[in-house]
Amino acid sequence: IDIICKDNNELVFVEVKYRSSLKYGEPAEAVTMTKQRKICKTASYYVMSKGYGEDIRFRFDVIGIIGGDTIGHFENAFEYII
Repeated sequence: IDIICKDNNELVFVEVKYRSSLKYGEPAEAVTMTKQRKICKTASYYVMSKGYGEDIRFRFDVIGIIGGDTIGHFENAFEYII
């Protein structure tokens, strides 16, 4: 998780991926199911360790950067996975 922020009353966990070109695919494609599971586990730990209640809303976003020129922001890029 590269960025943790709030959007209104929602916690947002953001993974940022950079590629210098599309030679190896879109940056967001690097957030595989395995990576998503790790992000979810880390987010759960963060929420518990900071004392947020079970009613806290959160989401997972991905920001993909290609060569510094193109930036894509994918809100709710994936759902919480255990």
